[in-house]
Amino acid sequence: MAPPRWTRPAAIAAAVFGAATLVSGAATLFGPQEVKATAGAVVQFVLWFNFLAGFAYLAGAYALYRGRHWAQGAAALIAGATALVAIAFTVYTVAGGAFSWRTPAALLLRFGFWAAIAWGLCRRTAPRGRDA
Repeated sequence: MAPPRWTRPAAIAAAVFGAATLVSGAATLFGPQEVKATAGAVVQFVLWFNFLAGFAYLAGAYALYRGRHWAQGAAALIAGATALVAIAFTVYTVAGGAFSWRTPAALLLRFGFWAAIAWGLCRRTAPRGRDA
């Protein structure tokens, strides 16, 4: 079965998203102090997760673009891991941790993007009709 037409544009978006995540994460983690200062109240565990997840985004983009069977699992894994980090972030903030409002917005965007891809691929592979 051929992959849905939306997967190639989504894969390109995921690759751009992954590359941008790696560049911005690396700049904040390893860049000069001026770059770190412009980032605001950084939550270190979220920053490290996002940076490392950038590699997973690239792998997921590859799987999606090439129509690999493991693309759905990769997207679901990325979405699930992001959800877990978002829960930990919520606990951190409720406990009084400092943060920038960009952080929850970015987590929501990342989760939504990969959850939508996983859902779309799941819909493609779900049994239909009498087999449901």
